Amino acid sequence: MADKKAQLIIEGAAPVELPILTGTVGPEVIDVRSLTSTGRFTFDPGFMSTASCESQITYIDGDQGILLHRGYPIEQLAEQSDYLETCYLLLNGELPTAEEKAKFVSTVKNHTMVHEQLKTFFNGFRRDAHPMAVMCGVVGALSAFYHDSLDINNPQHREISAVRLVAKMPTLAAMVYKYSMGQPMMYPRNDLTYAENFLHMMFNTPCEIKPISPVLAKAMDKIFILHADHEQNASTSTVRLAGSSGANPFACIAAGIAALWGPAHGGANEAVLTMLDEIGDVSNIDTFIAKAKDKNDPFKLMGFGHRVYKNRDPRATVMKQTCDEVLKELGIKNDPQLELAMRLEEIALTDPYFIERSLYPNVDFYSGIILKAIGIPTSMFTVIFALARTVGWISHWKEMLSSPYKIGRPRQLYTGKPSRDVVKLEDRK
Repeated sequence: MADKKAQLIIEGAAPVELPILTGTVGPEVIDVRSLTSTGRFTFDPGFMSTASCESQITYIDGDQGILLHRGYPIEQLAEQSDYLETCYLLLNGELPTAEEKAKFVSTVKNHTMVHEQLKTFFNGFRRDAHPMAVMCGVVGALSAFYHDSLDINNPQHREISAVRLVAKMPTLAAMVYKYSMGQPMMYPRNDLTYAENFLHMMFNTPCEIKPISPVLAKAMDKIFILHADHEQNASTSTVRLAGSSGANPFACIAAGIAALWGPAHGGANEAVLTMLDEIGDVSNIDTFIAKAKDKNDPFKLMGFGHRVYKNRDPRATVMKQTCDEVLKELGIKNDPQLELAMRLEEIALTDPYFIERSLYPNVDFYSGIILKAIGIPTSMFTVIFALARTVGWISHWKEMLSSPYKIGRPRQLYTGKPSRDVVKLEDRK
């Protein structure tokens, strides 16, 4: 709501009044839409000071280290709910009743299989292709297999597409992994939970079905919850921008996957393992810590601090506890990389340099360690991120379509050549 107004003073022109909008929580927002009537617009590279939409899904307070989904703290959701409950919450606005949850879980399970012909799609990819390259292709291709629900103006079609995406992403992610390994693709099992089913499809084979560890399934479920949504980040904004053109939901999610693939966004937990490889051994830690503290050295410690959170990442607190549980369950000893990670964590939590700058271990640091311990290869980390984030993407897509919206059209500050005439080729010098 707009209770107050700001006044913009432009030299040589009449003052411009701009409404000040107030949300449920968070800072006030100056509505600059009327600026275009003056022949001017704002300049904000990276959209760091621009609210591109109104949303009721997720709220972040980076200074206080707060992350809320529909008003619920992420710590409570991770402790008291599971991933599919969180999916229901993000998609529908409220946590489900027992009856609503049972119906939703049943519906998701009824959509876990993918069209059998989709398996032949994989044969067009090299076996050594990066899993994210394959995910971009197969998710975008879903619109060719499920074109019975692509009317974005039909609320029922939007619901069906949302459920299909949540249900099929673990199946597709596991298929990507199995294809890269040259192993048979495993069909989903609807007697298992969402996380158990994913681990089953990832690590079991037709000739050997091993029981799924409850501790590892719980850890996987928490990784899914903690990555489910994170407000208007690069990939979510990409999904909204693609959706504003009227693109189908599968194309929009494929666009989100492409944005997430960037190492500055979804590749952070993969970068943590790469950094540990670069450090190599515990004996080298002091050297690399000194490099990280040196302003003139380009080396950066990955997995510490966060662009949004100026305090501790609230997801990291949950992930640290889960990390400890996983390492205890697996009884991993004498793993140089994990030993190195634990030593880095100890330094970051006690060294004044890191504490004063709020360079605490973030969710990517711990999730990378957990995924490695479970046996998931580094190249699959971002695929799992995409799997978990799909529900956030599709929730924002649905929210945008359920209210009036405009096609995204950012402006620019043009600094190129002014208008000029074309000179004939023979006369150019």
